[in-house]
Amino acid sequence: MKSHARVCTLTPWIICALGALYYCYEYFLRISPSVMLHDLMKAYDLTGGEVGSLSAFYYHAYVPMQIVVGLLMDRYGPRRLLAMACLCCAIGTYLFAGSHSIAIAELGRFFVGFGSAFAFVGALKLATIWLPPNRFALISGIITSLGMIGAMVGDIMLRNLVDVLGWKPTTYMSAGVGVMLAVAIWLIVRDINPSPVYANYQAQRLYFRSLLKGLWGALRNPQIWFNGMLGFLLYLSLSVFAELWGIPYLEQARGLSSIHAADANAMVFLGWAIGGPCWGWFSDFIERRCLPIVIASIGALIVVCILFYIPHLSFSALPILLFLFGFLSSVQVLVFAICREVTHFRIAGTAIALTNMFVMFGGNLFQPVIGKLLDMAWSGTMVDGTRVYSIFAYQAALSVIPIGILLAIVFTYFVRETHGEIQMDGREH
Repeated sequence: MKSHARVCTLTPWIICALGALYYCYEYFLRISPSVMLHDLMKAYDLTGGEVGSLSAFYYHAYVPMQIVVGLLMDRYGPRRLLAMACLCCAIGTYLFAGSHSIAIAELGRFFVGFGSAFAFVGALKLATIWLPPNRFALISGIITSLGMIGAMVGDIMLRNLVDVLGWKPTTYMSAGVGVMLAVAIWLIVRDINPSPVYANYQAQRLYFRSLLKGLWGALRNPQIWFNGMLGFLLYLSLSVFAELWGIPYLEQARGLSSIHAADANAMVFLGWAIGGPCWGWFSDFIERRCLPIVIASIGALIVVCILFYIPHLSFSALPILLFLFGFLSSVQVLVFAICREVTHFRIAGTAIALTNMFVMFGGNLFQPVIGKLLDMAWSGTMVDGTRVYSIFAYQAALSVIPIGILLAIVFTYFVRETHGEIQMDGREH
């Protein structure tokens, strides 16, 4: 009996861990172009703007899919969707590795983005079904941490593998991992929680008409828009910097080697990995959402200004600043707790996906924009067939990030404080 109870107790965590592991895997795939940036520029003869556009094909699929993903999660549950989405990521990665033209590489990135669109929303949907609601902010932080671990593995291990094996064999290996993970999700994950707390919710099948009505209500709620913009602006630390332009900035503007730049850039993800659960726990503990966001955003603004605009920073100072930048920016995880608390429990997947669409729009918009800004400021320097940009070019292009954080502080004052209370009935706050 004790053994059976232990299994039952562990089951929710195993299921949610698989969802989080898929998010970790897709994040690994998401950031892979930043590690292979010079290889891709050389293989396809790309400029900064063009490599930014190639990377952004991920977001071209990811961002618009978010509304659809939310509806599908609330209608059909996460198990089948996550398994098929993971397989889609593996197929896209295989296409990307096997490409001999930029068009096929772009199609592969599009497939990866399509499959990845289900990952974070699916992981949070599993948490909504299987784990205690009063710890949702903490759980959101833990899931985000696993994504950051995937990014750190990408920055450090992937860079080493690319140097040893080449970018194509390494990418083929990544596709194989996706196939194995898809099978594990299909065999283990379940959509129904037998707990009496969720019995009434799961007994009533949700139809698209009611889901669309809930989506329309969410879109009419200004709090969803303010909260989504807040998440979008704070996430620029990842979607614009750490996921693509951080490594070349550290190499070209700060003089680090490719290995040291990848290691230093990974500190941003480490900061997010540690900071996400910390801010989630702190927010749950004080039962406040907006206050931690304001405090952390002010700190992140100070750190990023030092990182970008103070010349002659020592090599030992850079990893510390990058870690602090990630740690403080990770307060962004609280926007998912807020979105869940300003919408009804039964459409949690739709609300989370809508918020995630706002958040991810930053990469879709600014990854290619920053590449084009860098091209505009390019002095004509080439090294080993790729463009090299000056520190002044990077400072001008990456100014998007501190401006975004400053705007995030402003938007915080338009977001209603929820005090951690969720809606289990149909009433609005």
